[in-house]
Amino acid sequence: MNVIVCGAGQVGSSIARYLSAEGNDVTVIDQSADLIRKISDTLDVRAFVGHASHPGTLEMAGAKEADMLIAVTYADEVNMVACQVGHSLFQVPTKIARIRSQNYLMPEWADLFSRDNMPIDVIISPEVEVARHISQQLQVPGAFDMLSMVEDRIRVVGVMCDRDCPVLNTPMRQLASLFPDLNMTVVSIIRNDRVVVPSSEDQMLVGDEVYFVCDTTHLARAMAAFGHQEPEARRIVIVGAGNIGLTLAQTIEAEEPGVSVKMIEVSPERARAAAGQLNRTMVLNGSALDPEILEEANIRNTETFVSVTNDDEVNIIGSLLAKRYGCERAVTLINNQPYGPLVTALGVDAVVNPRSITVSTILQHVRRGRIRAVHSLREGVGEVIEAEALETSNLVGVPLREAKLPNGIIIGALVRGENVIMPRGDTRIQAQDRVVAFVATEAVKKVEKLFSVRLEYF
Repeated sequence: MNVIVCGAGQVGSSIARYLSAEGNDVTVIDQSADLIRKISDTLDVRAFVGHASHPGTLEMAGAKEADMLIAVTYADEVNMVACQVGHSLFQVPTKIARIRSQNYLMPEWADLFSRDNMPIDVIISPEVEVARHISQQLQVPGAFDMLSMVEDRIRVVGVMCDRDCPVLNTPMRQLASLFPDLNMTVVSIIRNDRVVVPSSEDQMLVGDEVYFVCDTTHLARAMAAFGHQEPEARRIVIVGAGNIGLTLAQTIEAEEPGVSVKMIEVSPERARAAAGQLNRTMVLNGSALDPEILEEANIRNTETFVSVTNDDEVNIIGSLLAKRYGCERAVTLINNQPYGPLVTALGVDAVVNPRSITVSTILQHVRRGRIRAVHSLREGVGEVIEAEALETSNLVGVPLREAKLPNGIIIGALVRGENVIMPRGDTRIQAQDRVVAFVATEAVKKVEKLFSVRLEYF
């Protein structure tokens, strides 16, 4: 597949890395010579300096032969025009654009991106995706990560094993007998920053970060099995009135009428604008690092503190201050990927990485065939994929214990019609089953090769 990626920032370089590793022909365009030099030195891609929306630049990038154009520059207008030029002059079949400004995405302008006007096949709004991800996490306060899959029939949840965890030192093979009616499968354990794909004899230890897959209707029981029965937050403080903070507050107002929200914003202009767009949320103008502002927000009686400014240091320090002053839980947005493990070690409960969320969203549309979703769990840990099994797959009709799956993959759940199935050794995948699987990083290429043939991964 020939792919043009417009923009060599964090998202663009991550997409280029994924696609080039899978053997695709990738060309990257950016106006920054430094970014182009960096990507040329580290990836097996074509990369050159140019303006992504100029017809001559796209022609040099091979737009006439391109199968897909992914526009993720920092400018919405450049992304939009690049897709328009790719369609009108070069007939690129698939165009994906990142659009940050919510004004373009208002319902009254829904026809803007139709084929007759501005033909963009997929619109990615990072702020909306991140706000949706955080909103889901707030529903499960004991988890540090959560994903919804198969039309929310399946949840993939990350939990920390503390000293009170009831299933510590329990072999995986015993979990089914301990919880016979619980649709849950442990798919990975992160221990000392290394991933363990658990076998039947592996056990969970204090300090382990565990990812499990479960039937959504069994989520509360699954959390209780790990000792997490925290009630959903009713009092929330959001720091940052940008697109993410504002979208999150509006989502909570619309979907959680019993939740009280306060917002802290350092910019007077942005605070006033947010106050005008929110109905039940109290907006405070000030710094989240100011103890007086935190007191005014009643931080001592707040269950969850969510910091989503564009400054990692403000998010981190504000979260730590909130925890120190008595807030029960802190969710922190981090753009700088290496900060993540350090922040959780300091006591922040959940870290949100916009780049990972945006890349995962784009990959869902990049994959061809029967792949429905791809989620990167954490840098260097692995991915969760959702695929639809085809009749042509050799995995169909074979007991899983005989399927010869590569090391590093665990089938976490199957959805068959109205039924959610937690797979065992004698489980047989049937055609049209929706398969949710965890794949460790070192096994990604093997599994992609397997699924490209067996489950039509590409």
